[in-house]
Amino acid sequence: MRVMLALYSAVLLFPLAAIAGPTYDDPEKAAQADPDFQVQGEYTGTLSTGQGEQPFGVQVIALGEGKFRAVGYHGGLPGYGWNGEEKVAIESEMNNGEVVFGSDQGRGVLKDGVITLQDANGNQVGELKKVERQSPTLGQKPPEGATVLFDGSEDSLKNWSNGRITEDGLLMQGVTSKPTFGSHKLHVEFRLPYQPQDRGQARGNSGIYVQGRYEVQMLDSFGLEGEQNECGGIYTVAKPSVNMCFPPLAWQTYDIDYTAARYEGDKLVANPRVTVRHNGVLIHDNIELPGERNTTAAPVGAGPQNGPIYLQDHGNPVRYRNIWVRETK
Repeated sequence: MRVMLALYSAVLLFPLAAIAGPTYDDPEKAAQADPDFQVQGEYTGTLSTGQGEQPFGVQVIALGEGKFRAVGYHGGLPGYGWNGEEKVAIESEMNNGEVVFGSDQGRGVLKDGVITLQDANGNQVGELKKVERQSPTLGQKPPEGATVLFDGSEDSLKNWSNGRITEDGLLMQGVTSKPTFGSHKLHVEFRLPYQPQDRGQARGNSGIYVQGRYEVQMLDSFGLEGEQNECGGIYTVAKPSVNMCFPPLAWQTYDIDYTAARYEGDKLVANPRVTVRHNGVLIHDNIELPGERNTTAAPVGAGPQNGPIYLQDHGNPVRYRNIWVRETK
């Protein structure tokens, strides 16, 4: 299908260098200040092909000052139908109220929250509407016996060193839990800032360190490849099986099952392991971690002792809520 070829004609990756630009940590403020915020997001629908109507998804990433990047997924959005193979990224910019992605082989026209897919002759072959996905574990209540580390109250700040809270009851980055844990199940909800002109590791960077030793990266990786240093990656260890990062300023979830390293005395006899679900989708399945070393910038060294939950401060206003831990055997 020509429109598919058009959408798959180029792959353009974000550069690694940072660009100093505006930062928004609140969706209402972002929408008021930057019209691009309303355009960026996820779009789904169907595409007419030789095999009939096929699901199709597009992620539109704001790059600042009216510029955008569209990533198309055959079969649907990541984690919701995408086959993991056919994919393309094309850049364009706003012009007279619309953004046109494509080439002379076909194109997608984004206007008023809808992407119209056209073939090379201008015939409509699909229509995609904007959607806002939510994690199925968003708002999940702590099970019996869990330690509630943060519930939005000032009182729960007592569970954290350097704990700070926003006016609307969200935990700020750069905190370490006072309770420590061995093997455990952890739930955390996080919101990455909107920084359209920034790139790479400068774009909404944080991370959650289980036992203060192993980082599951938090980063605005919406529409990227899904590497070990992007959202969902176990930093320096393993990339996620699928990039499940939602658009910036959407609430996201990690549900982490961590099995601590086993020691006999001071001797390591079994490495730690971790399973991670990002926005309800399994992205790491019982991954073995390096027991004799921790991941980069970890505040706690390898060892048999229990460790805290650490939410990294990388200079970006990442926000958190509904954090609980239930210890396991």
